[in-house]
Amino acid sequence: MRSSFAALSLLSLLSLRVVAQPNPDRPELRQGAYFSEPDGAKSLQNCALAYHDRASWEKRAAQIRQGIRDGLKLPEKPAFAPLNPIRHSLRKMAGYTVENVAFESLPGFYVTGNLYKPVGINGKTPAVLCPHGHVANADARFVEQTQQRCITMAKMGAVVFVYDMLGYGDSKQCSHKLPEAAKLQTLNSIRALDFLTGLPEVDPERVAVSGESGGGTQTFLLTALDSRVKVSVPVVMVSAHFFGGCVCESGMPIHKRPTHETNNVEIAALAAPRPMIMISDGGDWTKNTPNVEFPHVQRIYGFYNAKNRVENVHLPNEKHDFGPSKRTAAYRFLALHLKLDLNKVMKDGHIDESPNVLLKPADLQVFTDANPRPANAVVGDEAVMALLK
Repeated sequence: MRSSFAALSLLSLLSLRVVAQPNPDRPELRQGAYFSEPDGAKSLQNCALAYHDRASWEKRAAQIRQGIRDGLKLPEKPAFAPLNPIRHSLRKMAGYTVENVAFESLPGFYVTGNLYKPVGINGKTPAVLCPHGHVANADARFVEQTQQRCITMAKMGAVVFVYDMLGYGDSKQCSHKLPEAAKLQTLNSIRALDFLTGLPEVDPERVAVSGESGGGTQTFLLTALDSRVKVSVPVVMVSAHFFGGCVCESGMPIHKRPTHETNNVEIAALAAPRPMIMISDGGDWTKNTPNVEFPHVQRIYGFYNAKNRVENVHLPNEKHDFGPSKRTAAYRFLALHLKLDLNKVMKDGHIDESPNVLLKPADLQVFTDANPRPANAVVGDEAVMALLK
């Protein structure tokens, strides 16, 4: 399973690089590898001139945050539908449970995923929201790296919800590259946070978000916009020169605004002073993180006397995925800041995922013949776009 996912991950990375070019038809967009690596680093240095203390950074932060909202065309109060969660197929596993979940985001649009919970919950429990990234020729919610992190975090004591990107898994009401995919996925992330924090067993003061690649984009966008996120773990995504290779990340003008220009490093830094770990590797656009992106973010955390709350784990010999080493870094950071129990997944001094039992996609599927998609579901790109108007 590991080798097959590595191949899929490489295909996914290559596909992102193919589309990673500036869009001449949309000059207000920063898409893909918008800068060369040196120019990205220089642009970040120029950004740093705009702030020298907490007050000047917070002025800049407010401008960036409003630019995200305006660029995504997010209404002040989105017309969300009642959640009305659908939950079925509860499975009791060794140390945790998993069930299949859907709930309404906008009227007629359903967020789909799986809810993992530790057994023997006593009192309020930490929670982790898990968006996923792009995987070629597979539904990313079902692949090994996604199941592994959800299982392990649940065994450590977190309530975990992993949910589909548009066009993946059970989320087939529209195509993945919907023109306003970035808006809809952000709204879905907010609604997923509503669902997770609304569970009676969840401690709203111990909520994290963690995703890789395109899920890393969703991680730092949600963290930037929603203060309910207390810990942020963006994986293999925070880059000064790369802005996201898919319309679901950079297909709306959140980086270039009439008032300012920004980048994903500054957007990720909007987490400050909340704990954040940036996990990077040597095989993609995060290869310069220790020398370019991390020092910039660390300086911003310094404005809050909170440098100890931001970390970078860099794996120079690894490539673009959420593999075992990256998951281990995430688990240790989440255990520290959410007060999870690492001992429950340790063996001989190391985190051991070998006992984890991976389920078949059919077992994790939300909409089936026995549990069909609700009749009010809006289907087709044109109809879904109409919802977003």
